[in-house]
Amino acid sequence: MPQPLKKIARRSLLKFGTLEAVTGVGSFFLGAGVARAAEAMPPASSLNEILYRLAVPEIFQALPTAPSHSQALVIGTGFGAAVSALRLGQAGVQVTMLERGSRWPRDLWRQIFSSESLIDGRSVWFRTSFPGFDGIVRPVDSFGGVLDVTEYEHIKVWRGAAVGGGSVVFTGAMVQPERRFFDHVFQGVVSYEEMDRVYYPLARRMLGVSPMPTDVYQSAPFGHSRVWDAHASQAGYTPQRIDSIFQWDIVRRELAGTARPSAILGESTFGNANGAKYDLGQNYLPQAEATGKVTIHSGHQVTAIGREADGRYWVQVNVVAPNGTVLRQRTLTADSLFLGAGSIGTSELLVAARDTGALPNLDETIGTGWGTNGDAAVARVFSGLEGFNQGSPCASRILDESRMPVTMENWYVPNLPVNPGLIGTLGMALDSHRASFRYDSTRKKVVLEWPSQGNDDVVSALRTVNNRIADASGTQVGVPGLIPDVNATFTAHPLGGVVLGRSTDAYGRVKGYDHLYVVDGAAVPGSTGTVNPSLTITALAERSIAEIIRAGGI
Repeated sequence: MPQPLKKIARRSLLKFGTLEAVTGVGSFFLGAGVARAAEAMPPASSLNEILYRLAVPEIFQALPTAPSHSQALVIGTGFGAAVSALRLGQAGVQVTMLERGSRWPRDLWRQIFSSESLIDGRSVWFRTSFPGFDGIVRPVDSFGGVLDVTEYEHIKVWRGAAVGGGSVVFTGAMVQPERRFFDHVFQGVVSYEEMDRVYYPLARRMLGVSPMPTDVYQSAPFGHSRVWDAHASQAGYTPQRIDSIFQWDIVRRELAGTARPSAILGESTFGNANGAKYDLGQNYLPQAEATGKVTIHSGHQVTAIGREADGRYWVQVNVVAPNGTVLRQRTLTADSLFLGAGSIGTSELLVAARDTGALPNLDETIGTGWGTNGDAAVARVFSGLEGFNQGSPCASRILDESRMPVTMENWYVPNLPVNPGLIGTLGMALDSHRASFRYDSTRKKVVLEWPSQGNDDVVSALRTVNNRIADASGTQVGVPGLIPDVNATFTAHPLGGVVLGRSTDAYGRVKGYDHLYVVDGAAVPGSTGTVNPSLTITALAERSIAEIIRAGGI
């Protein structure tokens, strides 16, 4: 059992002395909210789950019932979904948002999420093992954690499973692509001039992005950032400071000891409980709820979608407890359906709906144009250390176009409690490899046909850059026999499957159906031009929903 949970258990047992007290059933100290939750949720099925109930009672509270029919139904609560819900609510539209994961609270001092170094069930979505960025597999108890690792035959896809979607689990980098790369990807379907003038600035304002301040950059937890920049400079590159979603005042509080250390300890992949990462639960989503028109329903996992003869859309939902128990099954309806479940969730729902006949008018382009954004984890070992820990916010990036356009971002090394002398990097390449989703009627599931060599060009291009930096700085690439120099067996940035201008019009209206929209990363054609996708997804969603509302008919 991870040490933080053992401490919680010891404190509770010393105070109350019985297992019944630890479960919180009928005990006053957990408060009325959890007592109500005990009536709605199944009993704890493991000691770890008992401890999760103590550590985060909020996620075990009774789940509010979603209305049977909604004017607009939004599947997902990530960047595109949150944008759409807010703007629809502001336009007076009644909106129901469905999210499979839990709604995790924030607290300056509580350990709400799993730690990075001693992971537990709060970390990943219903898995018994976690394959880290470093390729090392770690055991974990099965629970509804915040990060979903979806495995296909040749690729693992990392995505959010919580209210706030990917904003809870991403590293916070918010980078606008260069025009030439954007135009290469979108091929004129979307105007870069309009995005640059209107929607990128709007997204940046809403998300409160800014570069790492000098005082934070010079602090001990970001010694690895300074080393990374020095090595890149030695190789002839000019590191560029990048924007981030992190709130630097809270990071400063961590440094000063007036908030629980989180970002400065390298926590990010499994969430930042103290609010250091300005996720969607602190901007778009509460503003959407404040309209009085939007309700968010966690624990609602959508399993299928279709359309009734009267034109209403139907959505099949499993209402799921954090331990995976299906509490009930429902069918909800809506006049308009907005798909914001991410590239994987949205693509799988639409491909299944087409090929099972639930939405038979969807065309053959649905499920195509999927890519990894050219993602790969890149590692080096260096001889000197600066700082005991590695902070998680990203400080800078470099661009190399010697083979194909690739960027490398200064990154921390996840899942380690101390600075081990490793330099971590997130690489992103402007690659051209694309794959398709297919419905497997035998297994009754959607599969992704990503070939084993799909990332070979990306690996080769990033290895060239990493070797150049290693040679110039006198460092070692990877950790022989333990950590590869370039790991492209995963992507944290799945994109495509329902591409703008191909499966939809230029604003996410799905071809073949009215009142059916795609507002997330599925609409992006496999890449955002060597940058992290979140800012572009947000800006595209702002652009699309503005036109959809302007045109009326929701």
